[in-house]
Amino acid sequence: MIELKDVSYAYRVTDADGNVQMRPALKKTSLSIRAGEFVVLTGGSGCGKTTVCRLLNGLIPHYFEGELEGEVLLDGANVAAQPIYETAKRVGSVFQNPRSQFFNVDTTSELAFAAENQGRDPERIRRDIAVAAERLGLEPLLRRSMFALSGGEKQKIACGSVAVADSDVVVLDEPSSNLDVEGIEALRATLVLWKEQGKTVVIAEHRLFFLKGIADRVLVFRDGEVVRSLDAVAFAMLTPEECVGMGLRATDLNSVAFPAHSIDESPVVILKDVSFHYTKESGMDIPSLSLPQGQITVVIGRNGAGKSTLARALCGLNRRAKGSVVLGGETIPLSRMLSRCYLVMQDVNHQLFTDSALEEVRISVPETVPEKLREEKAREALRLVGMEEFSEQHPMALSGGQKQRVAIASAIAANKEILIFDEPTSGLDYVHMRQTADALQALRDLGKTILVITHDVELIALCADNVVRMDDGRIAESYCVNVENVPRLVSFFLNQPAQQPAVAVTT
Repeated sequence: MIELKDVSYAYRVTDADGNVQMRPALKKTSLSIRAGEFVVLTGGSGCGKTTVCRLLNGLIPHYFEGELEGEVLLDGANVAAQPIYETAKRVGSVFQNPRSQFFNVDTTSELAFAAENQGRDPERIRRDIAVAAERLGLEPLLRRSMFALSGGEKQKIACGSVAVADSDVVVLDEPSSNLDVEGIEALRATLVLWKEQGKTVVIAEHRLFFLKGIADRVLVFRDGEVVRSLDAVAFAMLTPEECVGMGLRATDLNSVAFPAHSIDESPVVILKDVSFHYTKESGMDIPSLSLPQGQITVVIGRNGAGKSTLARALCGLNRRAKGSVVLGGETIPLSRMLSRCYLVMQDVNHQLFTDSALEEVRISVPETVPEKLREEKAREALRLVGMEEFSEQHPMALSGGQKQRVAIASAIAANKEILIFDEPTSGLDYVHMRQTADALQALRDLGKTILVITHDVELIALCADNVVRMDDGRIAESYCVNVENVPRLVSFFLNQPAQQPAVAVTT
């Protein structure tokens, strides 16, 4: 039994001047979770669901600084009063950013790490790793360098390490955020297994479609409070309109509505003989690819298909990448593309450097902009993504979704010709996903060529003009998002043969 009794929590953060501020995250929250219950926490970014996860695994108050009122009880024991290693024996965690929970440089050692710390027999650990690898589809990832994994592959390893540890309670914070369709199916299978094994599962999620049929209860948070509690039946019966009204993602991908698109003869950006290889067996080879100029093209594909490698090569960040880009009739070597492109990385922590969100965006404003206008441009970009009220906050004190929006604002402010976004809506709720889509469309209307790497069919429906699908480091297909092509796009995300699904196409 897990109990929260009148729990309030506020994070201790600092502003750009180093002044301490308290940022409320949870307000007088009381709830009970029965042993073996599967509970979903959802709601807008920054609504308090991640804070609940941190309370359950002991990171609050043992790691994060702040003010805690009330009690968090795990089978009667006060989590705040006992050492965090005692809580860790019972509670396994998967963080929103899996990189922050890794301790080893290779995948197999990472899978064994938590079990080794429990003093488990080495032979049993090896057996448990084999079982977890089979159930989660991790065999291709065993004995790999952690530094060679994509974001989605890292997420799979994080889930696998919890499976090997075999905790009674499992707490997951946005575990599907960087997973492809097969990864989500593997995650769902693992969640079903844990539920059948009688484990207590608490999962904070924006993506809801894969949780139908396994969630016992869904708690909707807003501004640090539970505003609605849905049982399994009520959750399954939610309509698309009700989801939008609560600011929630779709519970059924077949209900996602696509606008009609027409094919036009836009100028194109041409990639020629682009290649990059990590080893002889893995890498990327693209003899030719045309991207419509001044449009939004999404790149889809399984985890490890080469999407992020393409993005880094196109931006000139992979110095060993070969090839060139034809832009406006000019042939440009990849090594010189950094001055023409801006990339928002999959892990935005890699590109947050300053002590305030405003300054973070301000440094991206081109030097040609007069000094007196630079702050105005930065604030305008923050306003576009709904982050102006956090302008004085330290970027690393923000939630994952808020960090993502600061990075997107930086891309807007940079005003480059080609803007590339690697998973820009991972960790975002419906409202901020729609806000991101609106920002991308505004950039497109300004004539920017936009490339978006995503596993998010809802984002594609909101703003995409074209689709490029990658597979094994190569271009598998490329097409316009129009009435004829929507079925094969949606069937890819549903992981089923192309057919005419019940997908609305609006005109």
